[in-house]
Amino acid sequence: MRYIDEFRDRDTVRALAAEIKKISTRPVKLMEVCGGHTMSIQKFGLPALLPDTVELISGPGCPVCVTSRSYIDKAVAFSQQKDVIITTYGDLIRVPGSESTLEKEHAAGADVRVVYSVLDALKIAREQPAKKVVFLGIGFETTAPGTAVAILQAAREKLTNFFVYSAHKVMPPAMAALIDEGVQINGYIGPGHVSTITGKGIYEDIPKKFGLGVVISGFEPTDLMQSVLMLIRQIETGKPQVEIQYKRAVRPEGNRKAKQMMNEVFEPGDDWWRGLGVLKDSGLKIRPKYAAFDAEKNIRADGMVPLREPKGCICGDILKGIKKPKDCRLFATVCTPRDPVGSCMVSGEGACQAYYLYNR
Repeated sequence: MRYIDEFRDRDTVRALAAEIKKISTRPVKLMEVCGGHTMSIQKFGLPALLPDTVELISGPGCPVCVTSRSYIDKAVAFSQQKDVIITTYGDLIRVPGSESTLEKEHAAGADVRVVYSVLDALKIAREQPAKKVVFLGIGFETTAPGTAVAILQAAREKLTNFFVYSAHKVMPPAMAALIDEGVQINGYIGPGHVSTITGKGIYEDIPKKFGLGVVISGFEPTDLMQSVLMLIRQIETGKPQVEIQYKRAVRPEGNRKAKQMMNEVFEPGDDWWRGLGVLKDSGLKIRPKYAAFDAEKNIRADGMVPLREPKGCICGDILKGIKKPKDCRLFATVCTPRDPVGSCMVSGEGACQAYYLYNR
């Protein structure tokens, strides 16, 4: 298959669903750990095609959703400095902090700019030498190489006004933590975008230590249904392993150049995940060699407010796969995409927004 229509062919999807129904004999819960997968699964109504034995649950794969409220609070504090320009991807400006959002700070006069690439932030730094330009670096192994490229370029150009506030994270510790916590998972639908960078090696501990399979999946209906079928086959035969369904984009070894640049700039560090708390070596911290570009080490954060979580929001439990958006009493009532209470409703990859749009 080469074109989108072929990956959305109804007859192919129905045939895959029939094969899943034919071989599935026991109740299983399969977790998709990518927000893009969650959105596709709900958009195309895939759960309705699966037998009662197969349940899909969402995981902690939305970068905006897992970013901490304290991170937003500090970004807000940065934005309140008169000589600071905040640059960020669009979803993040609406994520609530304890008392404000970057969108509200922008309305109040702060210089907050939405960019489509970290290189756009670098361009602003060149054009505004009298200002400190802070890029909010969030996301997993997918976006971290791009941030690394920008820091390496800033170092080559000897820029002194470009900074990154890093909340980059890596996926394997979170996947392992969910199993350690006892969340009922029988297999993982592995993140396609992350895996284009990392390859399959980062997941090898999942079948070895926990006896669960991982199938790295693409994002179209046939991709996801085929990935479910591959996992069900693993479960039914008792042979968990790491497989790549998304072969048109993911190589077993990943992207070696991207990994090299990411490792040059970042080092592992403990990080906080919404719903999971602090996980050892789950974050990417800027190495001391590049400390001149680390916003936390170079920008004041005056006016920090006490951390406050929204009452009634269960984003943490949803990201752990133990609750679904419809279990939240705020869902589609006081919490909507127009007026979100939690990050899972803000993000275009958030489980709550996916359910709101396609499965209310």
